[in-house]
Amino acid sequence: MALRALCLLAALTLACAQHQPLMEYIERRIFSIEDRISAWHENTNRYAVELREFKQQIVALMETLEKERQGLRNELDNTNTRVERMERELDFLETQNHAPPCVEVDDKLVEQQVRKVKEKNKVKYERLTDCRDMISSIKSMKILKRLGGATGVWAKDPVAQSGEIYVFNNSSGDTLHHFKTVRDFTASSGTSRAKKIKLPFPWGGAGHTIYDGHVYYVKEGQDFQVIKYDLKNETVVDSVVFPAEEQVPVYGLSPETFIDLAVDEEGLWAIYATKENEKNICLAKMDPKTLAIEEMWDTPCPRENAEAAFVICGTVYVVYNTKLPSRSRVQCVFDVSDMVTNDDAPLVYFPRRYSSHASLKYNPRERQIYAWDDGYQILYKLVLKKKLEV
Repeated sequence: MALRALCLLAALTLACAQHQPLMEYIERRIFSIEDRISAWHENTNRYAVELREFKQQIVALMETLEKERQGLRNELDNTNTRVERMERELDFLETQNHAPPCVEVDDKLVEQQVRKVKEKNKVKYERLTDCRDMISSIKSMKILKRLGGATGVWAKDPVAQSGEIYVFNNSSGDTLHHFKTVRDFTASSGTSRAKKIKLPFPWGGAGHTIYDGHVYYVKEGQDFQVIKYDLKNETVVDSVVFPAEEQVPVYGLSPETFIDLAVDEEGLWAIYATKENEKNICLAKMDPKTLAIEEMWDTPCPRENAEAAFVICGTVYVVYNTKLPSRSRVQCVFDVSDMVTNDDAPLVYFPRRYSSHASLKYNPRERQIYAWDDGYQILYKLVLKKKLEV
């Protein structure tokens, strides 16, 4: 037994001696792996610290950039305010400072001539109309809603005492939206509170209007037919093909409108343009009962850069802009009674808005303009003065 034990011990000792290099190799590999794990932990900690520091730097830079951005925004707002103030001051100076005379004249003679012209025009003016108002300035602007596309018309009936609102959405269609009150119009989501009136013919452009219980609109197509539609009976009362050949868009910046129907204290008007007199805008007085043309005028107001127009007391005010929309302004007027000229009329700027006007509808009872600007419905309250005060 003792001999067998000694033999077994000798065998184990020999086996351990044979595997000693393997054990040492394994031990070295384990030490190497431990070293690499330790180095990985150190690198990871260092990267975490560097990432945290980098994040803190980025946050500090973002705060600095935001402060600089806010500073630039404040400077831009201040610059815009100063530019608007300068424009108003220039407008005021232009209205106050007249061009100096080229030659010396007798003041009494000039005064007599001016008095004679005014008396002559006054007699002529009283014979044509009893309305004596002209625009002086824009008192305020109120944005009521955004409804529909870039082109459209919204208006009230200036003869009716109700507050009903009528909306032509887009430059073509056959469904007129009718709101009972302004509150219904502003509170509704889209046209949810509107009554839909199906018109017998689709309209074209943005030159339609409401007057004395009727819709006056231009039928879509090349014949330029004016339709008179009774809102109460929901029937076509009359229609007429507008008596002008080879018509072109009346406003250079509103190519979808060929005839712009307008209402003032004197009734119904049509603003249009023809190829024969392609550069300038024309004006016609229409009989609202029969749609007959009572008289037509060629105005000196150019079509180029015109966006819309409206009529007050027989004077058409043409509003101009630029192809890249900026501030709209009344830059040309034409008075059928020759009482108001471009030199007499003030240069009126509209408040800064969104784009350019697709339509401007004057309400003589409220002395407000119902404007459509890039889908926004806007009210402009006007300040008027007497024509003989110019």
